[in-house]
Amino acid sequence: MDWRDEGILIAARRHGESAAIVEILTRAHGRHAGVVRGGASRRMAPILQPGARLAVEWSARLEEQIGTFRVEPVAPVPAALLADGAALAALASLAALVGATLPERDAHPDLYTRTGDLVQALGRTPDWPARYALWELALLAELGFGLDLARCALTGATEDLAWVSPQTGRAASRAAGAPWASRLLALPGFLRDGWDTPPPSADVAAALHLTGYFLEARVAPGLPRETLPTARARAVEAIRRALALSS
Repeated sequence: MDWRDEGILIAARRHGESAAIVEILTRAHGRHAGVVRGGASRRMAPILQPGARLAVEWSARLEEQIGTFRVEPVAPVPAALLADGAALAALASLAALVGATLPERDAHPDLYTRTGDLVQALGRTPDWPARYALWELALLAELGFGLDLARCALTGATEDLAWVSPQTGRAASRAAGAPWASRLLALPGFLRDGWDTPPPSADVAAALHLTGYFLEARVAPGLPRETLPTARARAVEAIRRALALSS
């Protein structure tokens, strides 16, 4: 049993004296684990970094076995990312969320593309914090918990949507939701409409609060410890500090 694919390294840990067990998010085969022989060597250290894009070949005698990976570098982790503490924290959160939430060996090609694009943006483009928030929104959708931000759940309006119901995950217009504003979550416009210039820091913070609420409420209960990876909270705090310094 063997296949070839492209992938983004999510995690690697030493296995025995010289090997490593890696988790790779692949385009066609989803989150997949395998052993890399010699993966603990100095030569492989710069290749087996979270966020690195790889060409991979997986093989095993039986499909249910962990199998082995042969990997070749396609694109290293961007240098700008490695020099940015907040971007590194976001990468750690991305990797932890993928590892904790995506079912193993279940393909998510759209999320794979979004993940690769985000890794390339981290630390390199001024709007990367907004891109990270949008990635979390896409992750929710891939897990079956997508938010309905297309129209107001109360009136059907598609303009001036400003709130999201924490119960239903559906949007509400500013006017229709006003009487219940204290119970609703703010909906930053860039999550629906995109942006031409980097969104304001307050909007990015609101977006992370929104996605964080639904990750905690809908995804975390299904995880082994019923909590999100701590890397996510560290990333949000690092992003907020970075945004405060840049504003």
